[in-house]
Amino acid sequence: MVFSSHAFLFYFLPLAIGFYYVVPRRGRHLVLTLGSYLFYGWANPLFVVLLLASTVVDYVCGLALVGVGPVWLARLVRAPRTAELWASPLVPLSPDAPRSPRQRLALWCSVVTNLSLLGFFKYFNFAAENVAAVASWLGVPGLELDRIVRVTLPLGISFYTFQSMSYTIDIYRGRVTPLRNLIDFACYVSMFPQLVAGPIIRFSEVADQLVRRSHTVAKFSRGIAFVSLGLAKKVLLANPCGSLADVAFGAGSITPWDAWYGVTAYAFQIYFDFSGYSDMAIGLGLMLGFVFPKNFDSPYVSASITEFWRRWHISLSTWLRDYLYIPLGGNRRGELRTYANLGVVMLLGGLWHGAAWTFVAWGGIHGLLLALERWQGKDAWYRRLPRPARVAVTFFIVLITWVFFRSPDFPSAARYLGHMFGAIEPEPAAALVTGILYQPYYLTTFAVAAAVTWMGPQSWDWTRSMSEIKVAGIFALLVVAAGVLATQAYNPFIYFIF
Repeated sequence: MVFSSHAFLFYFLPLAIGFYYVVPRRGRHLVLTLGSYLFYGWANPLFVVLLLASTVVDYVCGLALVGVGPVWLARLVRAPRTAELWASPLVPLSPDAPRSPRQRLALWCSVVTNLSLLGFFKYFNFAAENVAAVASWLGVPGLELDRIVRVTLPLGISFYTFQSMSYTIDIYRGRVTPLRNLIDFACYVSMFPQLVAGPIIRFSEVADQLVRRSHTVAKFSRGIAFVSLGLAKKVLLANPCGSLADVAFGAGSITPWDAWYGVTAYAFQIYFDFSGYSDMAIGLGLMLGFVFPKNFDSPYVSASITEFWRRWHISLSTWLRDYLYIPLGGNRRGELRTYANLGVVMLLGGLWHGAAWTFVAWGGIHGLLLALERWQGKDAWYRRLPRPARVAVTFFIVLITWVFFRSPDFPSAARYLGHMFGAIEPEPAAALVTGILYQPYYLTTFAVAAAVTWMGPQSWDWTRSMSEIKVAGIFALLVVAAGVLATQAYNPFIYFIF
């Protein structure tokens, strides 16, 4: 089930919100958890089993880190002093105290379980295809595992495994206190607003809100505004730009100008698709009383690749920084180690996005550019340019990297780049593609997307205060987006596949 669907907007959401507010406060987490499991299992009920398994493992490991077990587990193994352990107050671990072998075992149990689930379900097919390719190259038959077993990728597994894993890591680091109640923890992991495509919500960001949070008219109203703006971004901008990009990338031959036009349309598509989803997730959270952090901050106004990653998919970039880059040594072990750490983090970040070598290349290019910018420092040539020129150069580079992200394989990416830079002579049939790309509807949408990208306010800031004019505009966008949604057959969420 996707947010931009009639099933969600007109059936699931009203029922979920209605039940949430009708039940007593003590039962709201249970209602939200059950509703989230229904939302997640809509496409495939078996996906819920994986989500539940990850949840239970991290819940038990979190309690084990502070020396407490759940009642049902203690009774099962007939552990002594069950009542005393359960009644004792939970306190966070001291950040400076040494960790015992039991605590390290609990942490590794959580990390290995989550990474194993992610690794198998997301990368088995990719690994099998590469093993078969290598075996074929070596002349060894019979290793085509992907013909025997094909693994279906569960929706959102990249998001909820990272989110759930950060819970036990932060307990181990002494930054948060674990939850006693399994329902509360299951609610945190499975909350439908951010379950399948983020933002990646850390436990520390909502720990207090899980215990107590306010439900106000102001929050609910701002939530509706976020949902309306996110839906408009998705339906009115991302989907038409996606159709443009599909035509351009699917063309057998295309002119250089049309190729640049197509990849720019894809840049708009992926931005408005994901930022629109994030806006809707933040808005739905507000409607339930939760305040989630900002996930996008006008990334295409960045004047460097470093700044781009401070503004793009903020929850992922900060997660990789705090749970991978810094543990690897960050910038504390010399320049060469810093560059290597940046490269490793971005390579893994690329692989996190998708099980294909094109994603690895996309991440590797960004890692190389981040290392290059850090090496050049204040002496970088582009720093002498005025900011608008630096923004243009950064966007130019980002467009080139998006070609790898969008292309299914390296030959396709190389061919599209060849069209972009005029290395491949367009065939006469390319004129047909031009005729499709420059229809008035697509041109208008492209122009509006560009205006919103570089001149429009951020949803996060624009919704802080409401006026009659804003309310009327938001309501109009909601009505138009819902009406257009009924006519669109093209309605994918790009990050659902990650």
